[in-house]
Amino acid sequence: MSPDSHSTSLAQRQSPQARWLVVIAALCGLIAASGCSRFRAHSESQYVYVIAKNSILRDRVAAVSNRTGEVTNGEKLEVLERDRRFLKVKTPDGAVGWLETRLTADQALADQFDELRKQHLHDPIVASATARDDVYLHISPGRETDRFFRLSENDPVSLLERATVAKPLPPGGLVADAQKPETVTKGKQKPTAPPPAMEDWWLVRGAQGQTGWVYSHLIDVSVPDTLARYAEGQRVVGSYLLTTVNDPDSGMLNNGQTVTAVPEYVAVLNSWQAGLPYDFDQVRVFIWNIKKHRYETSFREHNIEGYLPVKLFESKDPYGKGPDATQELPTFSYNVLAPDAPQPVPDPKIGAIKPAKTVTKTYRLEGNICRRILPPNTPPPAEAHPAPEPKKEKKGRKR
Repeated sequence: MSPDSHSTSLAQRQSPQARWLVVIAALCGLIAASGCSRFRAHSESQYVYVIAKNSILRDRVAAVSNRTGEVTNGEKLEVLERDRRFLKVKTPDGAVGWLETRLTADQALADQFDELRKQHLHDPIVASATARDDVYLHISPGRETDRFFRLSENDPVSLLERATVAKPLPPGGLVADAQKPETVTKGKQKPTAPPPAMEDWWLVRGAQGQTGWVYSHLIDVSVPDTLARYAEGQRVVGSYLLTTVNDPDSGMLNNGQTVTAVPEYVAVLNSWQAGLPYDFDQVRVFIWNIKKHRYETSFREHNIEGYLPVKLFESKDPYGKGPDATQELPTFSYNVLAPDAPQPVPDPKIGAIKPAKTVTKTYRLEGNICRRILPPNTPPPAEAHPAPEPKKEKKGRKR
């Protein structure tokens, strides 16, 4: 048998096996070349959230492009593609387009804001306010902290907690201070640097439940116009409805109609200074004089270190004093700093003010008089004061 015929017969004997090997190799090659998605794990979808008030989606990243959709603050978008400064996204309605990355927040930040909302979901509302302009909610107090939700002008918010943080220095402020030559007088102690300027922030809850921190100068506390004129240059921190009195001739109008049930209020105030270690230093109760048809001050307390919230309720006199002891009458209470408590300092993390020890003060509105509720024959407990209390002169004959 010739060598050629021997090779031919060997190839014939091996051809079925070889044919299967070739087919399998070809299939593997096709799978590797095509990258068939059925044999690869799908990556999870990524999402971002709109932090701008509103923005336009474009069909391409170019100077000239077509509008494909519009997105608004807080809207959740699916990320389809990423560019250096842009994202290709898809809205819940199916619109697809390109959006600047700086106008979005990632899922991690959205989760932080949701956790902040849950932490303060049941916090008492200490006052109501409105946004002075379009403002952002921040994850913590400070102008450089991350922001997410955006409020529109005149949007209502509920105030939950105050914090005070150091005011940021203007550009170059640190450099300018470092360049100042130090002058040390021989034998004299080097003067200490003044404390840093502070600014107040409020933790607020929006009408849709969105929660975050807002710079205090960007919101206005809700105060009835009838009370604003009595502020006497002080800032009204909160005003609260105590009760109403009937006066058909009040002269007050609401939507062109005369107000017959005139409200009476308790208000807490302080100076316009930021960074105070207390929320308010003055309390006033405004009652309505039916004969003169005007507001008058029934009760005033000042030079106190008071803390929110102010609690409102109706109560009977627990000690049975006075003719109205058994009646449910408007009552309010608030806390002031105890005399032996240290001055509270801002929390180093978020700047919140938490007094170590307080004294609760409770008053009932009995007619036109506010009377403090104290046990019989018990003097009022001592409390701290921002300024020294003037000494009361003893009554006696003058010489």
